[in-house]
Amino acid sequence: MRTILVSAALTLALSLPAMAEFKLDTRYTDADGDMIADIPADASQQVDPSTLIFAYTPVEDPAVYAEAWKDFLVHMESVTGKKVQFFPVDSNAAQIEAMRAGRLHIAGFNTGSNPLAVACAGFRPFTMMAKADGSFGYEMEIITHPGSGIEKVEDLKGKKLAFTAETSNSGFKAPSALLKAQYNLVAGTDFEPVFSGKHDNSILGVANKDYPAAAIANSVMTRMIERDVIKADQVVSIYKSQTFPTTGYGTAHNLTPALQDKIKEGFATFKWEGSSLAAEFSKSDEAQFIPITFKDTWSVIRQIDEATGVSYDCK
Repeated sequence: MRTILVSAALTLALSLPAMAEFKLDTRYTDADGDMIADIPADASQQVDPSTLIFAYTPVEDPAVYAEAWKDFLVHMESVTGKKVQFFPVDSNAAQIEAMRAGRLHIAGFNTGSNPLAVACAGFRPFTMMAKADGSFGYEMEIITHPGSGIEKVEDLKGKKLAFTAETSNSGFKAPSALLKAQYNLVAGTDFEPVFSGKHDNSILGVANKDYPAAAIANSVMTRMIERDVIKADQVVSIYKSQTFPTTGYGTAHNLTPALQDKIKEGFATFKWEGSSLAAEFSKSDEAQFIPITFKDTWSVIRQIDEATGVSYDCK
C-alpha cells in the first residue's frame, strides 16, 4: 500500500494553547493529581465481586475476541481466584455505561473513548499492549479502494468519508482535526461524513467499494488482512498519521485495592507465547503488556479532543 507519512497530530498538538483542566465527574475524586479516579477511602464503598466481568473494545466481531481472550481470562482467574467472564459489547457508549453502572470490572477501552471512560465511568487504565521491543501504538490511516479516483487527501473534497463513531480517536476525532488543520477540509462542508459503527465495518466497506474512503486504525486492518477477511490489494492508503497509543486496559475505580493489585498482576504475568491472545494480536505485532499512565500516555489524545471541541459530558 502507498502511504504518506505525516506527523500532523503532533504538529497540531504543538500549535494548541495549553489544555483546559481535565475534570472527572463529581462522583469521583482525584486527590493525588494523576487524572484518574481514586479508590474510595471508605471500605464500605469498595466492591469485591465473586465474578469479574471483562470487556474488550468493540472494534470487530465479538465472537473473534471471546476466543482470543480465552487463555488470558483463564490466567486472570488463576491469579485473582475469581471467575472471569467475557462480556461482548457492541458500542463504546454501552461499554462506558456498563462500567459507570457497576456491571463491568476490567476493560480495554479504545484510544478515543479512554478519556470519556476515565472522566465519566471511573476507569483506571494502567497497561496496554506493545511489541516485543517495547514500542507500541497504531496509526490512523485514510484508505480508499483502487479505481476510486482518490489518489491524495485533497481528492476527498466532495466525496463521502466513512468514520466509525464519534468517540473513536482514529475513526473520527483525529482525522476530523487533522483534515481541518492540514488540508482545510471540514466535515459536512468539504466532504460528506458517514458513520459505519466500527473499524471493521469501515474497512470492509472500502474493500467492497461501499465507501470511497474511510478513516481507520491500521492495527485493525492489519489483523483483518492476516485473517484473509480482506486482501491487501483491495485498499490503498493515502494518509498515515503519527503513532497513537492503542487500547488501554484497567479496572473500575471501586474494586478493593487488593483486587486491583491482583488484576494488575494478572496482566503483568501473562505468558503470551503459544496463547490464544498471541494467535490473534501477533498479527499486529503485539507481544506483551507494558505499564502506562493516563496522564502521560494519553496527553496527545486529550489535546486532539481539545482541538475538536470534545467535552466529557457525563450526564
